[in-house]
Amino acid sequence: MARILEFEKVSKRFGGLLATNDVSFHVDEGEIVFLIGPNGAGKTTVFNLITGYVKPDAGKIRFAGQDITGGEPYQATRLGIGRTFQVVQPLTALTVRENVMLGTFLKYPRRAEAAARADQVLEFMGMRARADQLASGLPLAQRKLLEVARAIGTGARLLLLDEVMAGLNPREGEEVVGLIRRLHEFGITSVGGVEHIMRIVMSLASRVVVLDQGRKIAEGPPTEVVHDPKVVEAYLGTKFMAGGAR
Repeated sequence: MARILEFEKVSKRFGGLLATNDVSFHVDEGEIVFLIGPNGAGKTTVFNLITGYVKPDAGKIRFAGQDITGGEPYQATRLGIGRTFQVVQPLTALTVRENVMLGTFLKYPRRAEAAARADQVLEFMGMRARADQLASGLPLAQRKLLEVARAIGTGARLLLLDEVMAGLNPREGEEVVGLIRRLHEFGITSVGGVEHIMRIVMSLASRVVVLDQGRKIAEGPPTEVVHDPKVVEAYLGTKFMAGGAR
């Protein structure tokens, strides 16, 4: 199985805070890999390092065999890395379709083609009926879905989802799970996710990487990792083990 992402011994310091400390993991083609851990563990920093929003102090990052260490966000996008953000910020003066077109223009430079591709993405997301609505009128859950649609629209091979389930009710969450399983329809072969809802992680992940205070403390199939004493102590707690995934 081809390796699409390699994150090798990467460290990043912000002043006195070591946000990631010698962290290594990989994502293979066809895999869904989640990063989990307590708040402040360094999960979003990992995404920011992969996509060029911050630069590493040490280590190497490779995408599809190409060294992208210290690259710029636009370069990561052009290579085929899409991402969402915890705090969604759609362009509220534009329609839902126009927001997605900002991504589809990357591969479809003609306006009509970009709009048609955006509509395909919105149809996939169950948002086609909202295409002509201003993004300012969307409730939070729909803004989260629009964030995913914009990332899909870039034509990504690897999609990084940063707490995309936050703000969704259980029904909406299950719909997004179904969408993630079908992302191959848009050429997305692999997914990396940051998530706190463990029932989602357990149902989707091929592997999980657990971070705590910037260090990787565990990695493996979710059914094994949740029983790791270090993970229980640092993140899940004994209530999780007593009550099962929530």
